[in-house]
Parts: sequence; structure tokens; C-alpha cells
Amino acid sequence: MIDQIKNIFDIASQSLSAQQVRLNTIASNIANAHTKVGNPDKAYRPLKPVFETIMSERTGETGMSTVGIAEIVALKRTPEKIHEPDNPAADKDGFVYQSPVNQEEELVEMLDASRAYQNNLEVISTLRSLMVRTIDIGK
Repeated sequence: MIDQIKNIFDIASQSLSAQQVRLNTIASNIANAHTKVGNPDKAYRPLKPVFETIMSERTGETGMSTVGIAEIVALKRTPEKIHEPDNPAADKDGFVYQSPVNQEEELVEMLDASRAYQNNLEVISTLRSLMVRTIDIGK
């Protein structure tokens, strides 16, 4: 997937989109952190986006590249087996299987993703401000 990267706005906007996908997967993981089912194969697995570098067609000349999402994968973690015979979702032996989401890990990921998102917004804001100043100088 080689996209056309024309300027800094393209780089920042694609990075914002990638971080938004990352934040959405984190939200999904946190929302499903304590879900329980009666079958370990049906337990929710945490999702993680896989990032890829997207190079400009003229990377050698411009040095421009950005980031995109190659795919979203479910982690191969084993669900936690909990004995809850009174749970209506329990299997015949009274066990339920809780999603293997580590909430602390997800919160750290959320902080990192939100900071990356904020950094990209700051790049756009700074660039717009510099463009306005340049136009004002020309008046």
C-alpha cells in the first residue's frame, strides 16, 4: 500500500488516523476486560493494531514517510478459567472463561496513543500558524 504523500499535512493526518484506530482497539479491549463465557474458544481476545511505514513515492528525495495500519490482530492469550457454578454462562463443570485483557497495559497504551495523537495535532497547529505568519509577512 503506497499512498501519495504530498506534504506534512498528509503525514500528520495519516498518523492521526492510525492513532485513532489504536485508541479504538484499546477502548474495545477495556470494554471487554471482564466478559465471561462458557467456552474458552469464544472468550474475547485483546486486539492490537500492527503499524506499517508508508513511504512517499519520492522518499529518497523528500525523506517523507508516515505510518498506517497494516492489520488488526487478536492476541493469542489464554483466557482465565474461573469456577463460578452459579453463573448462567458456566460450562457443565461450573467454569467460565474471562477475557485475558490486562487493563493496566491497556491504560499505558491509551496514554501513549493519546500523546502521539496530541503530538500530531500540535504539528498541524504549528504548521498552520507558520503558514499564516508567512502570508502576513507577504502583505
